[in-house]
Amino acid sequence: MIRVCLLRPGAQSSAKPDSQASDDEAVSEVLSHYSSASEGASLAEEGTGSEAVNEQAQEEEAEDKLKEYMDSILDKSAKTRQAALQSLRLAFSSKTLSEFLLERRLTLTDSLEKCLKKGKGEEQALAGTVLTLLCLQMGSGPEGEEVFRSLKPLLVSILTDSTASPIARQSCATALGMCCYIAAADLEDLVSCLSCLEDFFNTPGVGEGSSVPAQHSPLHCSALQSWSLLLTICPTSHIKSILDNHWLKLPLLLSSNSIALRIMAGETIALVFELAQDMEEDLCHQDTEFLRAQLKVLATESNKYRAKTDRRKQRSIFRDILRFIESGEYQEETIRFGLECMYVDSWARRRTYQAFKEVLGSGIHHHLQNSELLREIFGLGPPLVLDAATLKASKVSRFEKHLYNSAAFKARTKARSRVRDKRADVL
Repeated sequence: MIRVCLLRPGAQSSAKPDSQASDDEAVSEVLSHYSSASEGASLAEEGTGSEAVNEQAQEEEAEDKLKEYMDSILDKSAKTRQAALQSLRLAFSSKTLSEFLLERRLTLTDSLEKCLKKGKGEEQALAGTVLTLLCLQMGSGPEGEEVFRSLKPLLVSILTDSTASPIARQSCATALGMCCYIAAADLEDLVSCLSCLEDFFNTPGVGEGSSVPAQHSPLHCSALQSWSLLLTICPTSHIKSILDNHWLKLPLLLSSNSIALRIMAGETIALVFELAQDMEEDLCHQDTEFLRAQLKVLATESNKYRAKTDRRKQRSIFRDILRFIESGEYQEETIRFGLECMYVDSWARRRTYQAFKEVLGSGIHHHLQNSELLREIFGLGPPLVLDAATLKASKVSRFEKHLYNSAAFKARTKARSRVRDKRADVL
């Protein structure tokens, strides 16, 4: 970077126009700045080159570690296998590695299949999560479809096995729904997955309070979440049959003892109403008024035997659900990542975002920025290509963040003080 030195106004006015000595001094000063700038530029170029070499070395080191983890999946020690699966889960959720995994997908799929077949509990759950992330990395093309089709029968087998570990079945329910959403190319696969998942909440007695064992509540939540996710990509003809046969069974889940299952059921009911509105279908039924009464109770519940945070979360979500069913109004959310933002303006979009967020965790922002699959799903266009100067300019310094937070805190305190001031006149 070339720095141009400007003379101070005071020094310029004191210098005589016909003074050759002062002109020479000015020229020499400018030349000295140019020389120092050129030296700085050469050092910057050397620094950039060394940074590129360091980045390449780090990438090679990371790839070597990933290869080591993939080999460790077949280790004799269950503890080593679980540690390797956990490391792969963290790597796949925080980075886009489609090029690296493209040539190794078949080997990794075979290894995950062995973990699902021979592993126990936690190992099976981790293998199901890694399988979901592998399918996400491969995308919706033939490679992703190949991964899904090869392990779909095994996922269904573990999911429907009542003797299998609950956490393994829960992970397989999530994997079945996510992989089908990403990679299923045939309607037959979609319908079979929906049928398998809906059996979990169509069973008589599921919504009758304590009839569902506590350890199975997460399984029912995952099954319902995957089912509702697949509902967002169903063709119109199949959605109509679901509206005719299944939606009236969903309100039974609102009486469950599990707050997660109640919330998931409420959001699914809102999603079903939204899909019906899009198709101009009328869901009015003799039980619709009873459903609204249920939602009002959940939106205002204040029972002391439930945890305070659970009550607050439940009331907030069910207020949004009730508002949508009564007036069609949706509370829009804004998701910010990097220099971009995404608007979640429907229950279908909310269900899709929540499903990917649950699998990716904190890596959701990275994948929204760089994953072609997620950007296609959410209509974000191709990934942005930003130069170093733009990235540097977009960063906010710690001091600027401090000033912004201080100003926001002061404004918030003033606004609340007006309401809380007991000395204010009550008209």
